[in-house]
Amino acid sequence: MIEALSGAVLIMVLRIFDVTLGTLRTILVVQAKKYHAAITGFFEVLIWIYAMKYIMQHMDNTYNMFGYAIGFGLGNLLGITLEGKIGIGYIQLNIISRKFAKEITVKLRESKYAVTIIPAMGGYGNIDVLVAIISRKQSNQVIKLIEGIDKDCFISVQHSRPYRGYVHGSRK
Repeated sequence: MIEALSGAVLIMVLRIFDVTLGTLRTILVVQAKKYHAAITGFFEVLIWIYAMKYIMQHMDNTYNMFGYAIGFGLGNLLGITLEGKIGIGYIQLNIISRKFAKEITVKLRESKYAVTIIPAMGGYGNIDVLVAIISRKQSNQVIKLIEGIDKDCFISVQHSRPYRGYVHGSRK
């Protein structure tokens, strides 16, 4: 019984590692970091092959299937959590504040973040849309700064992959 469970745990751990790497690799591909994605993919598949080899040799053990499935689920969870901590790439923040657009702009610029103001027409009249391209690592800090001025403002976040030009993120 212990041997059967230890095999399932081994499979689970291998799947956690390979799925975590697969999640990170996918994000690296989206961010056009091809060499990092290739290296990550190499280790992802290497681990997966070892897991599959073990599973094929022990197909009669039902625990192995559960270990495989649990490892897959936990690997996704860990991969997404890890990527959130690493903060690869850039995001674009679109900020709409009915009353505090100027104050938000001033505070962001004082904090060395670049902000573009786009005049727009909303359902209630003229309004400014603030756009900032920032490093994902800085997103929580910048959003807290904005919400400290206007907790009711509308903020949308989009993944951004700069194509041309200079993206300096923080000028600190």
